Amino acid sequence: MSEPIFLQPVFHGKLWGGRRLEEDYGYELPDGPVGECWAISAHPNGDCKVVGGEWDGKYLSALWDEHRELFGNLEGDQFPLLIKILDAQDDLSIQVHPDDAYANEHENGSLGKRECWYILDAREGGDIVVGQRAANREEFAQMVEEGRWDDLLNKVPIAQGDFFQIDPGTVHAILGGTLVLETQQSSDVTYRVYDFDRKQPDGSLRELHIAQSLDVVDYNVKAPESGTVTAAEVDGVTHLVTTPNYAVDRIRVTDEAPVTYAQDWPFLNVSVVRGAGAVVVDGTRYDLPLGTHFIAPAGAGDLAFEGAMELIVSHV
Repeated sequence: MSEPIFLQPVFHGKLWGGRRLEEDYGYELPDGPVGECWAISAHPNGDCKVVGGEWDGKYLSALWDEHRELFGNLEGDQFPLLIKILDAQDDLSIQVHPDDAYANEHENGSLGKRECWYILDAREGGDIVVGQRAANREEFAQMVEEGRWDDLLNKVPIAQGDFFQIDPGTVHAILGGTLVLETQQSSDVTYRVYDFDRKQPDGSLRELHIAQSLDVVDYNVKAPESGTVTAAEVDGVTHLVTTPNYAVDRIRVTDEAPVTYAQDWPFLNVSVVRGAGAVVVDGTRYDLPLGTHFIAPAGAGDLAFEGAMELIVSHV
C-alpha cells in the first residue's frame, strides 16, 4: 500500500505553447504547439493514468473514489490538487481566477483556483505579469476599455528558481520564453481579460470574460516586486509557501548530500524538475528520471532521495 504511485502525464495543445516539454523532458508529445503537461491530475479535463505497480492502468480519479485510504481518507468529492508544467513559448492571456465560492456558484460547483509558480527556466530579461494597478472595479473596467495595459498591469522580472504565489483574484500572465512548474487547486476555470487580439488557427479570437473578471479581481492585492526565494535551505529542503489549499517545498539532492523527507501527510505530490536520481520507500528503491511525477500515499513513511536532482513537492 505504501509504494509510490507513478503517473502518466496528459498533454494539452495551446496556441501559446511550444515543444520544450519534448526537448527538455523527453515527453512524447502530440503534434503542434503543446503548452501544458498535466503531471498529477484527476481532473475530468486531464485524468492521469497510473503506470506500474499495484494500480497499473487505473486513473487517478478512480483511485481517489475507490481507495481513499491511499490519501489519508481525506474528505471531498475530487482529488484537490493539480500539478502542471507549462511551456510558454508565447505569452499566455492576461487572466484571473475565481475563489471557491464564486466558482461553486457560477461554474457548476467547480473549485476555485489558487495556484503558484516555480520558474524552471526564463529567457534573459524575461518577465511575467503578477498584479494590477487599478484601485477599484470602475477604474479597472475603464483601463481595459481604453487598452491601457502598460498602465494597468504589474510586470515583474524573473529568473530560474523564482517563485510566485497567485491567489484567486490576482491578475496574472506567464509571458513568452518561460517554463513553469505550477501547483494549483484542481480547477480549470480561467477568466481571460485580454488575449493580445490573437487569432486561433480558424481565424477566430478566443473568448474574453470581462464581466466575470470584474467580479473576481481582488483590487487590494499587493503586487510583488520580485520572485526571489529568500527562505533558508535546511538539509536540502526550502519551504516555498503554505496556503489554505496546499504547501510547497523545493528539495535539492546531491550525490554528497542525499535528502530524507518525511511523508507525514494524507498524500505527497513529487515532481523531478532537474537532474535525476532515485527514491527509497519502505526499503524499495525506485529510479527517478527527469520529468518523473509520483504520489507518495498515506503511510509511505520517509522518502530517501539520492542522486543529483531538484524536486518540487506539495501536499494539502
